[in-house]
Amino acid sequence: MQTRFSSIVRLKKSAMEKSEQALQKANANLNSAKIALQISYEALENISAPQAGSISLMIASRTILSTQRAAIEHNKEWVAFAQSQAKIAQKKLQMDTIEYEKYHYLEVQEIKKIQLAISKRESKDLDEIALLVRSKGSV
Repeated sequence: MQTRFSSIVRLKKSAMEKSEQALQKANANLNSAKIALQISYEALENISAPQAGSISLMIASRTILSTQRAAIEHNKEWVAFAQSQAKIAQKKLQMDTIEYEKYHYLEVQEIKKIQLAISKRESKDLDEIALLVRSKGSV
């Protein structure tokens, strides 16, 4: 049954579904960032410093360690950014869900009013028909 809220409800539902998808993408990005950070830590643990060799080998090892530490810092920043994006997406979804529920409730109330009016009109029409039948039967 169409009401004056039906088109708004469809729009709000669409916005809510888009927000759900955005939240899913944000959570997937957050999971990727956490996995990358974990891999970075594991890679750092697997780097071993040379015990003997030339100075260039020691410098290369030190460069590898600093590069890995930079990768860890980058991944930490990525995790923090992804967490903030997930929180923003969660809040947007909450707001869109509230908006949808509000207009959906109004639509349901409007439908109830319409159904009640139809029921009253049908009852009145049946009463009139019964009176007509009764009056024709008594003539």
